[in-house]
Amino acid sequence: MNDILLRSAAGIAEELRAGRLSARELVELVLDRVDAVNPGVNAVVELRRESALRAADDADRALARGAQAGPLHGVPMTVKEGIRVAGMRSTWGDPAFADHVAERDAVVVSRLRSAGAVVFGTTNVAQMLADVVECVNPVYGRTVNPWDSTRSPGGSTGGGAAAVAAGLSFLEYGSDLTGSIRIPASFCGVYGLKPTAGTVPLEGFQPPGPPAGSTEMAFLSSIGPLARSAADLRTALRVTAGPSGPDAKAYTWRLAPPRHARLTDFRVGAVLDHPAAAVASDVGAVLSDAVDALGAAGATIVEGWPDGIDPVGQAESFGFQVRQFFAFHGGDPDFAGLPAVVEQQDRRMAARAAWDRYFSEFDVLLCPATCTTAFPRLGPDDERPYHELGFWIAHASLAGLPALSAPAGRAPGGLPVGVQILGPRHEDDTAITFAELAAEVIGGFTPPPVAG
Repeated sequence: MNDILLRSAAGIAEELRAGRLSARELVELVLDRVDAVNPGVNAVVELRRESALRAADDADRALARGAQAGPLHGVPMTVKEGIRVAGMRSTWGDPAFADHVAERDAVVVSRLRSAGAVVFGTTNVAQMLADVVECVNPVYGRTVNPWDSTRSPGGSTGGGAAAVAAGLSFLEYGSDLTGSIRIPASFCGVYGLKPTAGTVPLEGFQPPGPPAGSTEMAFLSSIGPLARSAADLRTALRVTAGPSGPDAKAYTWRLAPPRHARLTDFRVGAVLDHPAAAVASDVGAVLSDAVDALGAAGATIVEGWPDGIDPVGQAESFGFQVRQFFAFHGGDPDFAGLPAVVEQQDRRMAARAAWDRYFSEFDVLLCPATCTTAFPRLGPDDERPYHELGFWIAHASLAGLPALSAPAGRAPGGLPVGVQILGPRHEDDTAITFAELAAEVIGGFTPPPVAG
């Protein structure tokens, strides 16, 4: 395939601004790629060809008359089907909502358009976004992993991770409650960021139906980008983060600078295994080699959990919070945990305080993004990873920390392995910059066979 389609979003935007490529040419290349590859992957579930081409023409005309170009000017990208895009279906993979069409863009989509992005399609999801293991639903069917069509891309942003990996999209915006960005990113070998809780507005990310009531439980759910480079995560976060609605009248947001610009200045924690979610030997070997390589390159590596962190207890507390979240949103009428709410909130805040103390001494913590590589469609023998994937996801989510999955290498069978990088609250760029520097040592994105 044309290697243009495997470049970074920021890099291709520079090509467009320099006039070495037109936005229309680029959109046509992407649409041709979708036509050729998507039938075998089923990552992109709805296209807006004509509107994408019109937007590309508008982008070209704007450059021709000397208009100021945004950081994503003319870049074709996709959005998870659960995030509303005006004029496109937002069904959440549920047949009951198969005809639901979004009337307006989600805030994040509006901001991406303002940055110049050409949102040309939406990507597949797990039904009602309720599965981090598979990406399948009765409306659109199953998405497969571009590294191995017998394997899952993960969920629920599985379609987006597969699209980015396979060269079908330069950038994706997804969501993460229980790992729905980080797990697919790991399984598909791309970068995926769950930003600090509350950084990117959630308006327009909701199931079909009447507007959802306000909730103070936004600390659990985040929306964030998936890309082929860490730098693209930074670009996407800069153009989408910040307050909206009444909050925007009171304060503004800026991306805090990274703590360091050199790998040798980073103080790095590492936890690579735990009996509660034992890491498969092939994954563990890749992660161990990656940490050794980072240490050899000059990063200071210190192994062990932070003081005050009870990994099993906090994973259990996160499970409680998730059940409470779904009870609040009407999905778990039998939830009987209300007497324990105060206790669990105390545990959550204690976890956040412990992580804050830890990050006063350390810059990032490395741990598995997943305890296995991507696995086949679930069967009777595959229940362990289903129940244990959440363990490694829980800690950043419970405390509202920024966390990203970055490619760390490939297991002996050829499947990607992701390392999870946790950073200090509101210092997302410290984690992003570490991932960017680490790629020079352990490697970054490599295209799967389907993109060759």
